[in-house]
Amino acid sequence: MDPPGFSHPPADDGDCNFEFVSDSSNFSDRPLRIEIVAGSPEGMPDGKGDSEWDRHRKRRREAIEKLKDEQEGEAVAMIEGSPSGDEPSRHSGSSWSMDSPPVIRIKSLSVSSTILSAKSPFFYKLFSNGMQESGQQHATLRIDASEEAALMELLSFMYSGKLTTTSPTLLLDVLMVADKFEVVSCMRHCCQLLKSLPMSQESALLYLELPSSISMASALQPLTEAAKEFLVNSFKDLTKNQDGLMELPLVGMEVVLSSDDVQVASEDAVYDLVLKWARRHHPKLEERQEVFGTRLGQLIRFPYMSSRKLRKVLTHNDMDQEFANKAVLEALFFKAEPAHRRQALAMDDVNNRRFVERAYKYRPVKVVEFELPSTQCIVYMDLKREECAHLFPSGRVYSQAFYIGGQGFFLSAHCNREVQSSCHCFGLFLGMQEKGSVSFTVDYEFSARTMPSGQFDSKYKGKYTFTGGKAVGYRNLFAIPWTSFMADDSLYFINDVLHLRAELTINDTFSAAAAAQ
Repeated sequence: MDPPGFSHPPADDGDCNFEFVSDSSNFSDRPLRIEIVAGSPEGMPDGKGDSEWDRHRKRRREAIEKLKDEQEGEAVAMIEGSPSGDEPSRHSGSSWSMDSPPVIRIKSLSVSSTILSAKSPFFYKLFSNGMQESGQQHATLRIDASEEAALMELLSFMYSGKLTTTSPTLLLDVLMVADKFEVVSCMRHCCQLLKSLPMSQESALLYLELPSSISMASALQPLTEAAKEFLVNSFKDLTKNQDGLMELPLVGMEVVLSSDDVQVASEDAVYDLVLKWARRHHPKLEERQEVFGTRLGQLIRFPYMSSRKLRKVLTHNDMDQEFANKAVLEALFFKAEPAHRRQALAMDDVNNRRFVERAYKYRPVKVVEFELPSTQCIVYMDLKREECAHLFPSGRVYSQAFYIGGQGFFLSAHCNREVQSSCHCFGLFLGMQEKGSVSFTVDYEFSARTMPSGQFDSKYKGKYTFTGGKAVGYRNLFAIPWTSFMADDSLYFINDVLHLRAELTINDTFSAAAAAQ
C-alpha cells in the first residue's frame, strides 16, 4: 500500500524542469538523510560487495589521469561499489552490520518524493514500501565518500534535467550512480555528453570495460559503439602499429578482430598476431587455451586461412585440440562449398561473422593439389565487380600465396593499357615468390567462368621457367577493352563475381630436382 497521496510514477519526461523545487521546504514533502561513509560499504546482507568494481579500479585510476580536462581543481571521484538498491530497506541505518564503515558525514536534504519517484523506480520503492516498512519519516541513503559529488549532480539533474559538469571523470561517476539509483534519463544524458567529448584510446577502453547492468548496457550502447569505431579506426591497418596492438587488453583485441574493415595481408597474418598477443598476455597454457576457446578463437576467420596455415593450427597446442579440430574442419568444409553457398553462409553468420571476408590485402584463394600423375595444383580466385572497378586505371590486386613443389606462387590481376590501341584491359599474371635461386618450369593455363554456360573457358596457356621474383601472364586476358569487360552485360561476371582459375603443372623431373636441392 502506498503512502497517502502517493501515486505510481509516470513516464519520465526529460523536458520538465523542477529546479525551483530542489531542497526547498516549500515544495518538498520528505527529508532525505544521506550517510557518507569513509570506505566502500561492506557487510551487505546479500553478500554483494564491490568485487566487480575492484576489478576495474586500477584501469579506471590510470585512465582518469589521462582524462583530466581543464577543470584541474575539480575533485576526481573514484567509482566504488555499494548496494544495488534493489531493496530500499538495505539503505536504512538498522540494516547495516557493526562491521560496516563508519559514517564520517551526514547530509540532510528536503526532497519531493513525487518528482524523484517519477524519475527513478529505485526512489519510488524507497519512498513507498521502504519508508512504510521501516516506519521512518525520512528516507536514508548510505553512500561512499567517492560518490558524494556524483549523487549531488544526480539529484540536481532529477529536478532540472541538466548537469553542471563537463568533466569526463565526474560524468563517469554520475553515470555509475545514475545506474545504481535507476535514473535512466540521466544515464542517457551522461552518455551523450561523454560521446561529444574527444575520444582517446584510454577513454574508449574505459567505456568498453565499464561494468554494467541491463539498463546501463542500453544507455551505454551509443557510447560503446563510438568507442568501438574509434578503436577500429585506430588499428584499421593491422600491418602498422603492431606494438600498440600488442598492448591492447582483451576487450580491445575483441573489438578490432570483430571488424570486417581492418586491413591486413591475410587471415593467416591475423592468426599470427592473435597467437603473439595470447602468448604475451597469457603465458600459462591453460589460460591461453581458455581465452582462445571462449573469446578470441571465435573471432578468427579460419575459413579464409590458407590450407598451409590450417595445418599449422593443428600442430599448435595454444588451442584446445577439440576446438582446433572443429575450427579447421569447418574451414575446410566452407572452402569446398560452391560460391553461392559460401555467400549464403556469410549472410547468415550475423553473430561472430567467421564466414565474412575482411578487407584483405591479398585475395584468398582455393587450392586443389595433386601429386600424380604429375605435381599439379588448381587455384581458384574470385573478384567482386567493385574490386575490379577499383583497379582502373592502373591498379593491381594480389592473391594469397599458394604452394606447388614446395615453392610459393601468387596470382595478380591488373588493369593495363595496351600499347598499340591505348585501351585499358584486364590482365592476369602468375608470379613466383622470391626464395633462393631455385628454378621451376611450369605449364600453366588461365581460365574464367563465362555466361551463359557458367563453365570455365580456357583463355591462355603457356610454359615458363620461373626464378625468384619472376612473373608471367597475359595483359589482355579476355581480348576486349576494359569498358566491355566491366559492362552490365559482360559475359565474365556471374552475380557480380569474376571467377578465375589457374592450373599449374610441374614436370616430375623438375620436381625431383627441386626436392633434391
